[in-house]
Amino acid sequence: MSRHGFQYVVLRCVPRVDREEFVNVGVVLYSQSADYLCAGSRLQEARLLALAPELDLEATRSALAAIEAHCCGQADPVAGAGISLGQRFGWLAAPRSTVIQPGPIHGGVTGDPARQLQHLLETLVG
Repeated sequence: MSRHGFQYVVLRCVPRVDREEFVNVGVVLYSQSADYLCAGSRLQEARLLALAPELDLEATRSALAAIEAHCCGQADPVAGAGISLGQRFGWLAAPRSTVIQPGPIHGGVTGDPARQLQHLLETLVG
């Protein structure tokens, strides 16, 4: 089995940027050598609403679904035309001041990027 280097970011829901409190809600994993980019997410509604009762859960779900579609090749192919997987990952991993924010970039080695994504999702998001 060949081994592939990978990078990943944990997606955080930061309902109130001024308070810097967050809940991990997803993971984006990229492996150049495996030509793989995908994301997964899970919302822990009770935890999020405890931080911010006014949080729009549907908008949060929609934002995460858009990230997953963009990463996993389900988005409009014309919108992603000419953008490499590495460029997409870089764009998604760039710091921003929105409700869904990426954490720092981490790396590792895996024989199966899809399985690694599921492992990270279960371990870091729940």
